[in-house]
Amino acid sequence: MEKEIYLAGGCFWGTEHYFKQIEGVVETEVGFANGHTASPTYKEVYTDTTGYVETVYVKYDSNVVSLEFLLQMFFKAIDPTSLNKQGHDEGTRYRTGVYYTSADDLPTIEKVFSEEQKKYQQPLAVEKLPLENFYTAEEYHQDYLDKNPDGYCHLPEALFEFARQAKEKR
Repeated sequence: MEKEIYLAGGCFWGTEHYFKQIEGVVETEVGFANGHTASPTYKEVYTDTTGYVETVYVKYDSNVVSLEFLLQMFFKAIDPTSLNKQGHDEGTRYRTGVYYTSADDLPTIEKVFSEEQKKYQQPLAVEKLPLENFYTAEEYHQDYLDKNPDGYCHLPEALFEFARQAKEKR
């Protein structure tokens, strides 16, 4: 069964590329979530005045990969205690978050957040909210690292290989 989750892990170029490697992810799209203007452009979001966060829409086959596994993989790709900063990217548009469209996903999200929190002294700085809105980013941002293999990315190449090899134990 196909399901969806929206994940913000810093710059959306690397976050999208990372999730595309995971078996069971059937579609990804980069865009902007949970802001307060209509149809924002990248240039507008970049100003950090729109409230939007760079986010990746992830559609996955729940018969192949679970939400719990995807969220565990998400936490491997972020610094969950860093507020509004991932790698060299700073600003509210780079905050981390999990945005859900089904309240049925909340118990799983809460479970993974609780497990992750045990690994840190300081509180997690990862948003956990219902998706309010999502606008697709401009075409040149879609599949950016496929189009630009040497393009900027805050995630190390080894992490993409890790995602390609990751298999959920079911």
